[in-house]
This record gives sequence, C-alpha cells and structure tokens, in this order.
Amino acid sequence: MIKIGDFNKLKVARAASIGYYLDAGTGNSSNDILLPTKSALEENLNVGDEVDAFIYRDSSDRIIATLKKPLATVGELAYLRVVSSTKIGSFVDFGLEKDILVPMKEKLYPLQNDKYYLFYIYLDKTDRIAATTDIDRYLETDSEYETSQNVKGTVYGFQTNSSAMVAVDNAFKGVILRNEYFNKLNHGDVLDLTVIKIYEDGKLGLTPRKVAKVEVNTLQETILEYLKSHDGFMTFNDKTTPEKIYKEFNVSKNHFKNALGGLMKRGLIEQDEKGTTLK
Repeated sequence: MIKIGDFNKLKVARAASIGYYLDAGTGNSSNDILLPTKSALEENLNVGDEVDAFIYRDSSDRIIATLKKPLATVGELAYLRVVSSTKIGSFVDFGLEKDILVPMKEKLYPLQNDKYYLFYIYLDKTDRIAATTDIDRYLETDSEYETSQNVKGTVYGFQTNSSAMVAVDNAFKGVILRNEYFNKLNHGDVLDLTVIKIYEDGKLGLTPRKVAKVEVNTLQETILEYLKSHDGFMTFNDKTTPEKIYKEFNVSKNHFKNALGGLMKRGLIEQDEKGTTLK
C-alpha cells in the first residue's frame, strides 16, 4: 500500500527518458510511479535498486515520487512560511516544487504572506496534501518538562480571556496567562519561555518573563535611560496609573514600583507628587 504524503521504500522498475518508474506493488506496471529525473537528485539508479521516495500528487493531480525531503510529512506539525493567498485559501512552502493548500475552512485566523505559522499536515478527501492551523487536538500533554525549565514555544491561538495558547517545542500544549505577558503577541510568534506550572491535565503554564530580580534590574536601567533622555525628569512615579505605566514602559505597575524603590535605595532618584527626578 502506497502512503501518500510519506516516504515509501520502492524498487526501480524501469528507466525512461523523463526519469525512473518505481514499482507500486500492484502487479500492474500501469500503476508504477514516476520519479522525474530532477527529483532523483542526480543519482545513478538501476533497475532493482530500492529507494526511499516521498510520494505526493503533482500540480496535474498525478501520483509522483521525489527523493527530495519535504519540510514535514503527513501527520506532523511543521512551522512553515505562507507564500500566497487566494480565494480558496493560503499556500505554504512545503519544501517541494508544489506548495500545499491551507483551505479557507482550515484557517482559524488570518495568515500573512511571508510569515511563518505552525500547521498540521494532513491528507484531504482527494488524497491531496493539505495543512490546517487547527492544531490543538494534535498537541500532546505527556511531556517530561519541569518547573523552572526554559523552553521554546510557538503561539497558535488565544483563549477568550486573551491567554495565549502555545505549542512547546511544537509538540506539547502550553498556556501563557494574560497577566504573564505585557507585549502584544501574535499567531506564529516563537518565544523563549519558562515553565512555571504543570496543570493536572499535563498542560504547561508558561511565562515569557525573566527571573524577577533580572527583570527589575533591567527595568531600572530602562528608567534611568528614560530620565537621562528627558532632562532628568519624568511625570511618572509610584502613584501613576497602571494604564499609563504600561503604555510607556510595557510593564505592570507592581514591577514599575519595585524598580523605582530599588533606584531610590541606591540614591539615584527621588520622587514627589509631580514625578521622578534623577539625582
């Protein structure tokens, strides 16, 4: 049985001017699969040689073989680039001559050309290779990660409360709660994260924030630079509203207050009702 969208070990049945024909194992030579010369990677093949060929349908809907390796096979998750968009959906670069379609119904969010997103690769009803952004069901929860461990994660969705759904190492379910991030996140973003919790269902609780001490130290330097570039004064202090602080510094009021307190202890700033002054 030939597996479309995957690698198959097949024998060369005969050579032709346009390439090689691989034995499909049906006993009928009319079902042999063409391996075009350009897809044989300039290998000198002989009748009877066994090759590990990737099988797919070409632009004419013919079953065809290649020795080139695609970026993923059917049943896998892959981080792929969108190359074009049409009325029927978007096309993503699969690593082969033919791009694969993300049908409109499989786009849970808008896809931008030249941006990368996480997709699940599948076969549609006509045995064509296709991709979907609906990947949550294909992610696992039985990871061996531990709290405090640093991981990579790809944003693939958002919950109704704005918490971000993340695929850790493009394989495991994770979530960043809304109060754990302050910068805007987008579908397809790849983030450096830390595991802060493992939920009962195995889902990973994540944060993009650094260790608190490092985060506050970085914020202190940001505040000092801000003051220096504003003639040593700013209207922000520990009484400023969270909204104004977030808009200017992209941090929570609590972190901002901690940073100001640290700078005051170091004797670098002073505060009053008007704002903060660099000493």
